[in-house]
Amino acid sequence: MEHWLWIILAALFFECKGADRVIQPTGDVIAAEGDTVTLDCSFETSNPSPTLYWYKQEVNNFPKYILKCFSKTVENADDFEKDRFNATIINNSVPLKIQKLQLSDSAVYYCALQPTVTGNTKTLYKNLWSKDNTILHNIH
Repeated sequence: MEHWLWIILAALFFECKGADRVIQPTGDVIAAEGDTVTLDCSFETSNPSPTLYWYKQEVNNFPKYILKCFSKTVENADDFEKDRFNATIINNSVPLKIQKLQLSDSAVYYCALQPTVTGNTKTLYKNLWSKDNTILHNIH
């Protein structure tokens, strides 16, 4: 039996230096177990060497750090396999590629531009659920 995945991609808008921000596209994406998906995230920054982050938030849970990208380097969190979760900064975008999709990949995904609030979950939740934040991507 084929299982369908539901992934929500939400953007957090962190003000860094005036107009610095991340932009994630809207719309629904449907994927099945074993598929590969790419979740888009573009950004605007005055920083010539930006650092971008991807996070995953499962239902009723805190956001989990997946990886960060800077320059030509990607650092994955221990919980996320590099062969399944990967991203690269390309022309002001940092698409997240998830391969060999599993049912456990169903979650909210979002990207952030440094500085983030990784050590302050109270502020992160405030930003995540504020009226200015919108859910931008459904994958199911």
